Amino acid sequence: MERIMQKNIGIVGVSGYTGLELIKILLNHRHFRIAYLANTSGGARLGEIHPSLVNAQSWTSERESESKNGVKNRTKDSATQKTPANTDISNMEVQKIDLKKIKDLELVFLALPHEESMKIVPKILESGVKVVDLSADYRLSEANFNKTYSKHLDSKNLKNAVYGLVEWNRENIKTANLIANPGCYPTASLLGILPFLPYLGDGSIFIDAKSGVSGAGKKLSENTHYPTINENIFSYSPLTHRHQIEITEKCEFFGRNLANLKNSRNLVEKNVGNLADLKNLRNPADLKNTTNLKGNLKSILNELNISFIPHLSPFTRGMLASIFIRLDKKIAQKLDPLEILKETYKNEPFIRIRENPVDVKSVAGTHFCDIFAKKNGSDLYVNTSIDNLLRGASSQAVANANLMCGIDESSALPRVAYVP
Repeated sequence: MERIMQKNIGIVGVSGYTGLELIKILLNHRHFRIAYLANTSGGARLGEIHPSLVNAQSWTSERESESKNGVKNRTKDSATQKTPANTDISNMEVQKIDLKKIKDLELVFLALPHEESMKIVPKILESGVKVVDLSADYRLSEANFNKTYSKHLDSKNLKNAVYGLVEWNRENIKTANLIANPGCYPTASLLGILPFLPYLGDGSIFIDAKSGVSGAGKKLSENTHYPTINENIFSYSPLTHRHQIEITEKCEFFGRNLANLKNSRNLVEKNVGNLADLKNLRNPADLKNTTNLKGNLKSILNELNISFIPHLSPFTRGMLASIFIRLDKKIAQKLDPLEILKETYKNEPFIRIRENPVDVKSVAGTHFCDIFAKKNGSDLYVNTSIDNLLRGASSQAVANANLMCGIDESSALPRVAYVP
C-alpha cells in the first residue's frame, strides 16, 4: 500500500464553525495529520463539541508522519495523541491551549477570536512552527489595526506576516512562516475588484455584500435569533464595518505593486498574482503604452474610496457580493469585462468565470469563487460568490498551508457543491 509521509498539524480554536470546517477538510488530507486539537477551556472530546463528527474517520492508508526534525513515524504521534488510520476523530481529546505541545508540530491553524492570536503567535514562531491565522490580527498595518481593533501586541511579526489571498500572493505565501488568512467579505470583494484596478475612472467603489448567518459565528445574538433573521434581511455596520478598511488597504497594496511595475511581464515575478500582460488585458488593442495606465492607477489609488455595506441574510452559508465600479471612459468603450476576468484567472482552477450573475448555492461547500461582470458605458458591475466558511475562511487557510509546506495547493480542497 502507498506510503504517504504526513506532517503533524494542529488546530487551536476547534469549537467554532471555522474550526469544524478545518477538521472536515483535514480528515481527507493525504499530507496533513491532525495531531493536536485545542480551545481555551479543554477537557472535552471532539465529539462532545461537534456531534456531527461521531464516526468520522481520518484519511485511510498506510501512513507515515513526519516531525519537524524530519524523523519519520508510522502513525506515531510526535506531538500529543495518536490518530492512526480508521480512528474515529470524535474520540480525540480537545485540550486547553498549551504552547509546549504546539512546538512539536509542523504547522498550526489558529481559529481564535480577534485579538487573541497575537498573544501566542510570537512564542509559536520562536519554536519554529508555521502559523496560519484565521483572525484579523495580522491582516492590517499596525496603524489600521490599532484604529480598527485595539493596540497591536506583536509589531515585529505583524510586519512579516503575508496576506494569504492565494491567487494574488502565491509566491510570497510559499516562503512565509506566518499567514494572515483573509476575511470572508474581503475575499469575495478583492477577487472581483483587483482585475479591474488598472481601468478605474475614479477611486470610488461601492460594495453591497450579503452573508449567510454562519458568518456571525456560533455565539447567539439578537440579529441571529431565528425570529429575527427568518424571512428577513438587513444591513449592519454600514460604511463602518471592519472589513472595509481591510478591502481598502489590500486594494492599495496590490494596486501599488501593479502600478510600480516597469514591465508588465514582471507581474508573476513580483508575486502580485497571475495577471496576464497588461497590454493583452487592456482591450482596446490601440492602447499600446502602459505608462499612462500605470500613472493613472497611482493617481486613482491616492483617491481610493471604498464604501462597503454588509447584509445578514436568511441562509446558513454562502456570500454574494455586488460591486459597482466607474471605469475610465477612454478605456471603457471597447473593454470586455468577462475577457479581462478570463485572462486574469485563466490558470486559476478555483476561480470560475460565469456568463450570467452568480449564486451562493453553486459554491456552498466548495473552495470555488464564481465571478460575473457586465458593463453599461463606463459603469461596471462585478458579481462574486463564495462559501463564507470555506473560501472565506477554512479552505483558504488549507490552501495557504499547502503552499507553505510545499504541497500541491489544491490538496483536499472541496470541489463539490451542496446542491440541491
